[in-house]
Amino acid sequence: MSLSNQQKKFVKSLQLKKNRIKYNLFLVEGEKIVEELLNSDFEVIGVFATKDWNGSFIGSLTEVSEQELASISTLKTPNNVLAVAKQKQQQLSNNFSKPIIALDTIQDPGNLGTIIRTADWFGMNNIVCSESCVEIYNPKVVQATMGSIFRLNIVFTSLVDFFKENEHLQVYGALLDGKNCFTTTLRVDNSVLLMGNESVGINPKLFPYIHEKIAIPKFGHAESLNVAIATSILCAEFVK
Repeated sequence: MSLSNQQKKFVKSLQLKKNRIKYNLFLVEGEKIVEELLNSDFEVIGVFATKDWNGSFIGSLTEVSEQELASISTLKTPNNVLAVAKQKQQQLSNNFSKPIIALDTIQDPGNLGTIIRTADWFGMNNIVCSESCVEIYNPKVVQATMGSIFRLNIVFTSLVDFFKENEHLQVYGALLDGKNCFTTTLRVDNSVLLMGNESVGINPKLFPYIHEKIAIPKFGHAESLNVAIATSILCAEFVK
């Protein structure tokens, strides 16, 4: 069965945030990430795949040509499968044995996706995003997670409210004037790693909720570290 004009128009509409919100759906592309989706508890609405796709799906599966797939893909070089999935309202798990990652106004989709993938690698299953962070169902975010988005608990909320409601958590803020993270003893359980915006860092209104400032010392001459890279380094320090 080939791709109908109606299907093409609808799938392409999900490239826009307003339509993802309207229909409560999002796009997933590529063999690896679609496989992760199909093995998750996310509801899959439909799959569009070329004859070269090796996977299987019991639900609505539409075989398409490479040209048809390219016409609905967000990728410069489309893979051989694209899926439409339902967004899921999430909540944090009660297991705080590893740090929660809190993100303040992370706006680059690649950075957010990489941070989600990093958290998954280090077994940190809870992420709290400020309401000003980029949307997690943005196709570039989904792509950058490489499937980790389907395994973590990711919520969007006011960070001020979150910290007020969870005063028992030890909050570490990543700030340039913080203590050397390599020589500081970091609490792993019931703790939060707070990372700030790519350009301006952590919003000062969150400073009162930070119990300890930590920083990655500079040994060379680079002006700054990418926030996703910095998050990876700090996560490694928490679990070493």
